[in-house]
Amino acid sequence: MIAEERAVSFVRSLISEEDALLTELAGEARACHVPIIRPETGELLKLLLLVKRPVNILEIGTAVGYSAIYMSRYMGRDGHITTIENYEPRIAKARENFSRSGLSERITLLAGDAEEILPSLSGPYDFIFMDGAKGQYLCFLDCLFRLLGPSGILVSDNVLQDGEILESHFTVPKRNRTIHDRMREYLYALKHYEGLETAVLTVGDGLAVSTKA
Repeated sequence: MIAEERAVSFVRSLISEEDALLTELAGEARACHVPIIRPETGELLKLLLLVKRPVNILEIGTAVGYSAIYMSRYMGRDGHITTIENYEPRIAKARENFSRSGLSERITLLAGDAEEILPSLSGPYDFIFMDGAKGQYLCFLDCLFRLLGPSGILVSDNVLQDGEILESHFTVPKRNRTIHDRMREYLYALKHYEGLETAVLTVGDGLAVSTKA
């Protein structure tokens, strides 16, 4: 964790209970070792969504659909979410969860590789949540900038990699070095991308919040 365990526990103790379905889905995801957004990450997402009230949301990395359902609770009244997932077992589970939530008409799941799907989308999107393959974030950036509407918000999750991003390339386990290096490149690119203003925050596993200037 980025913050001390005690601080994280205290912050989480202040968070209100999710609705019954989200609580159930979170329990199922943990039992199956499927990563979902952390509670404090959800709190910041909720705040951004309530301020922005986006109508068109794009998500990269559906997993089992938890975050899409979570975001649907706080988007605009006529809001719609387009979400992309490439792992077949999770695609099936996400579709099932969208049906359980009664959101099948408001959430469109695109099955396939985001690198191939993103160029085919036209947008614009008011809000983009990036939570897919961490080593691919930089590859998606130009497409996401094109798809992001004026004053749109781009949120990139897990950018601090449980603190590993702070370490030297040579002290990181070899299996993690490619992601480590690419994430550092991504954060540098975000902070220097013409037309974007970005804040990197130590919330959850690290969030980069960008807006199209």
